[in-house]
Amino acid sequence: MTGHTRRSGALKSLLTGVLLGLSVAGTTAPALASEPEWHQATALTGEPKYGADASHFDYVNPDAPKGGLVRLSTSGGFDTFNPILPKGNPAPGVGLVYETLMESSLDELNISAQYGLIAEALRYPDDFSWVEYRLNPKARWHDGEPITAADVIWSFEKATELSPRQKFYYKNVTSAEERPGGVIRFEFDTKNNRELPHIMGQLLILPKHWWEGTSASGKPRDIASGLQEAPLGSGPYKVKDFSFNRRVTYERVKDYWAEDLPVKVGTNNFDEIRYDSYRDSAVLLEAFKGDQYDWRRENIAKNWATAYDFPAVKEGKVVLETFPDHGSGIMQAFIPNLRREKFQDERVREALNYAFDFESINRTSFFDQYKRISSFFAGTELAQTGLPAGRELEILESVRDLVPASVFTEEYKNPVGGGPQQQRQNLREALTLMKAAGYKLEGRKLVNADTGEPFTIEFIAQDPSAERYVLPFANNLKLIGIDLTIRVLDTPQYINRIRSRDFDMATLLWAQSLSPGNEQRDYWGSESAEKQQSYNYAGIKDPGVDALIEKVIFAEDREELVAATRALDRVLMHHHYVIPQWYLDVDRTARWNRFGHPENIPEYSNGFPTIWWYDEAKAAKTGVAK
Repeated sequence: MTGHTRRSGALKSLLTGVLLGLSVAGTTAPALASEPEWHQATALTGEPKYGADASHFDYVNPDAPKGGLVRLSTSGGFDTFNPILPKGNPAPGVGLVYETLMESSLDELNISAQYGLIAEALRYPDDFSWVEYRLNPKARWHDGEPITAADVIWSFEKATELSPRQKFYYKNVTSAEERPGGVIRFEFDTKNNRELPHIMGQLLILPKHWWEGTSASGKPRDIASGLQEAPLGSGPYKVKDFSFNRRVTYERVKDYWAEDLPVKVGTNNFDEIRYDSYRDSAVLLEAFKGDQYDWRRENIAKNWATAYDFPAVKEGKVVLETFPDHGSGIMQAFIPNLRREKFQDERVREALNYAFDFESINRTSFFDQYKRISSFFAGTELAQTGLPAGRELEILESVRDLVPASVFTEEYKNPVGGGPQQQRQNLREALTLMKAAGYKLEGRKLVNADTGEPFTIEFIAQDPSAERYVLPFANNLKLIGIDLTIRVLDTPQYINRIRSRDFDMATLLWAQSLSPGNEQRDYWGSESAEKQQSYNYAGIKDPGVDALIEKVIFAEDREELVAATRALDRVLMHHHYVIPQWYLDVDRTARWNRFGHPENIPEYSNGFPTIWWYDEAKAAKTGVAK
């Protein structure tokens, strides 16, 4: 991942958010006096923007033409259409086939609002101890069968049974039961967790009858195994054809059941969406220049600066455009595996940061395009800065005995490089920290003072271009006696080693919602540290971090959420769990000029391809895609 600054689309399977000051809109039916009312929308902060009378989201073109083909790309191959099994490589775009109970808008605070889709309404009590969802009676699978409460309950049970990550995410859900009238009730083992009713609406719903049936060959299907046939879903697209590890094409469902719902009007405008798989980033770029696919998000700074000087750009056939990225925070970093004893001392991890000269790499390799990350929520209001004050300070005082004393007295700052003098000074500091942690120089090798074992690091990557920024880091480390070797793996090997925690160091990232909540347990919580499928790549286990995560989850309003998140961020940074890399607060995109888009792109996403459409006039000038 070289210069990668944005989140992966694969994260959609674990949407994040916190239900703060949960508001509801659009009462749909009366309830008994002692029972909560039904509502068509929820919001994490404030009121839902769209009421029950809204005909569509403001940012879409409700009259967008339907038709045409859009060609997208992926790398690393794929071998299954099973969307919940944490094995194999799911097909890109498989989320087009499936749906969730609720749908988020793109112009409200990062998944902060959800509106009815498979579920037409929801309700919950004041203490948030349970939630009920009422199904839309129009909801249908592609085979015409209705979506039932049994489908929802089965989907929940299978997701939490087969995916350790989903089991952990939904660990506070004690039961899922069918109630009369197409209602599903989820009970919780805790009260006042304002997020829980909301995240149940993000549950991916699968067809129980289809999965418990047989394939065309007569073989029983098994949700616990990979899926090598086109799946049945309820979404706006279905699989048209595919060749594993090469290509998959989705076609728009002409009689899509939700076509006229307000959350779907003006969306899913392409007749076909095709994904082609390529070997690596270099081949991907050349394929784009050769008009083999239509849209590219450029994650490599050097490419953005030098690789788009080709005739199609000059002729206007390829459009280069940046879009502001206000939808998430990010931490991308060198991640040392704390499960390795050599990385458990904070002084070791801090020393590694002193050896990383971001400023020189940014100048020589990244054309000064990036900003240094100094927060796990970089680029958002949630990022800690300066010294703690106000409500944040109060929260930190409540856990003072569990967090580093430095959080109260020192502002977190990364070492600054950029020149020979700064580099020498930083490496001296790095060596001082390593010696304090129990290491010494023997000749030109840094070794454990007690055992004599050399300090070495194996860095694993799945993209050869990672060498551009890893090699300078390795050269600096060598100056203080540390040998860092780079091992480039194919995608399946890389994924398996990350999942099994079989690595010393890798570049990984966490994309953060603007409304963090229960998912923070999966990112940094002690309970998730030894779970192979968790996002706790580093293996963080710390009681102070655990306590602050709970304060984030149980924050009562937006102000407290921001303060608690900043406190958590501050403690994570002061523990030096990672060696922060860089980020960019815009998306760099290149596209073949065949598409139209709404006049007002939503604030939190460019919406491609969901709210864009095929423009026949532009395509005629550019050339029809093949």
